[in-house]
Amino acid sequence: MKSNNTTLSDEDLERFGEELDAIRQRVLADLGEQDAAYIRNVVKRRQQFEVAGRLMFYVPPLWPFAVASLSISKILDNMEIGHNVMHGQYDWMGDPGLNSRMYDWDTVCPGEQWKHSHNYIHHTYTNILGKDRDIGYGILRMDEDQPWHPYYLGNPVYATLLMLFFEWGVALHDLEVENIVSGQRSHADNKPLYPGLIRKIRNQTLKDYLLFPALTGPLFPLTLAGNATANLVRNIWAFNIIFCGHFPAGVATFHQDECEDETRGHWYYRQLLGSANITGSPLFHVMSGNLSHQIEHHLFPDLPARRYPEIAVEVREICERYDLPYNTGGLSQQLFSVARKICRMALPGSSKDSGPATATDDVLAA
Repeated sequence: MKSNNTTLSDEDLERFGEELDAIRQRVLADLGEQDAAYIRNVVKRRQQFEVAGRLMFYVPPLWPFAVASLSISKILDNMEIGHNVMHGQYDWMGDPGLNSRMYDWDTVCPGEQWKHSHNYIHHTYTNILGKDRDIGYGILRMDEDQPWHPYYLGNPVYATLLMLFFEWGVALHDLEVENIVSGQRSHADNKPLYPGLIRKIRNQTLKDYLLFPALTGPLFPLTLAGNATANLVRNIWAFNIIFCGHFPAGVATFHQDECEDETRGHWYYRQLLGSANITGSPLFHVMSGNLSHQIEHHLFPDLPARRYPEIAVEVREICERYDLPYNTGGLSQQLFSVARKICRMALPGSSKDSGPATATDDVLAA
């Protein structure tokens, strides 16, 4: 770690890391029946919303309510259950249905592939340019130090398409299409991924666009449209929550040389500066999978997300004592900030025009 890359001394970074480690250990020691009951209740509610939605498709006047109910079910499955369970947040329960190695979610992305690209690549190399492929998902320019190309003039269009088809973007993420185009990866490198991807896409499309619509008989077109709409709602919601946690103004990126020989304290520091929170009601936090507490999620990805609100109070207090930024704001504020960045990054010009930028420079500028 280079001291000029951080606002904290090496000693402060060590103490900062120790304080966050202490929070983690305390929560781990306190996990118990309340946490287990919570996730089981969320699973139960998700199932109820799905059953209600499927049944209401048999009554055409209830179509909007059927779509709403199914959308809630898919959002809960994606955000509060699938994402968090596959992070290993509930492995300690010993419940096969909530085990990270066995759970698979209701999207076209295979769980195993997502765990590699997200749990390992993204959470290990969070916001390190050239390492974290979630910076722009290989599609968008989301940072000034990403070289500009005329292709990026379409940034707003690509972002809109990624939002509408987000589950497909996530499913294809591991294929690293941009690296195939640049010659850094070959089609042969992707061969091991194809069987699982094809199987997952086949099963999901058959379920949503053939099996369940067929069960409603002559109402097939309405049910098909309802399932597609519910998937669309889930995609838009997930995209916006995730982008608001990663790309608003003030979120820092890092160069690889800044993170060499990284200590535990610096890793925490990088997670903090590379994340943003969204304020909202308890229901909003549940529907976001508590990724509205993206800072706490990046700090403690394997702790049950329901603990993030209580942890957030302590993390914010620690940040104040160490004079570190704690990026948080309402949904509309963060959405506007992200949309502005997407449009700004579509245009030429980067920090490299006037010299190299550092993570600290980005934070101070915000």
